[in-house]
Amino acid sequence: MLMSVISGLVVSVDALFIGFSLGLQEKCKAWYIHAIHIFMFVLCVIGFLIAGQIYDLIPFEPDYIVGFAFIALGIWTISQYFISEHIKRRKGTTDEVDVSLKTIALVGLVMSIEAMLITMGITFIFLPHSTFVIPVTVALAHFAYSTATFHLARTKRIKQIPAALAHVISGSALIIYGLMALFVELEDLFF
Repeated sequence: MLMSVISGLVVSVDALFIGFSLGLQEKCKAWYIHAIHIFMFVLCVIGFLIAGQIYDLIPFEPDYIVGFAFIALGIWTISQYFISEHIKRRKGTTDEVDVSLKTIALVGLVMSIEAMLITMGITFIFLPHSTFVIPVTVALAHFAYSTATFHLARTKRIKQIPAALAHVISGSALIIYGLMALFVELEDLFF
């Protein structure tokens, strides 16, 4: 059970940077973050329940899917940032875009679905010993990380942190979790 809690805490690190980016948006209010997290908690519970039901229907070890999916998501997170920055430089624009409420809602939806998939992935890896602690850990870690950085982003010192650092750390956390998922399966094969 301890490893599933640690997995939930490690994989939720990307929420630090989601809270940071939302905190820099003037239109985003603190109660938006709380509404997103209520929705996210519900999706985490649904993900946990779905994972338990479909585990036996998958004809091969889902750890491979989870591992490679998170590695790919981490690489995509890092590369997407650098590609978008390269495109901005080529166009000669470096201005920050004013974010609409629709964009904030979309970020919340994506973050909630991502948390649900994280919950499913952790559940797959630790079945049959998965417990309800998994969705609670993922949801609470997302809440704590993103809320803390949301409020920190409102301070002047935080605005000096380079955006590239946030994307690299977030992507690296996803890659590390993907490797953890693969090594759990590889350990079972070799030892």
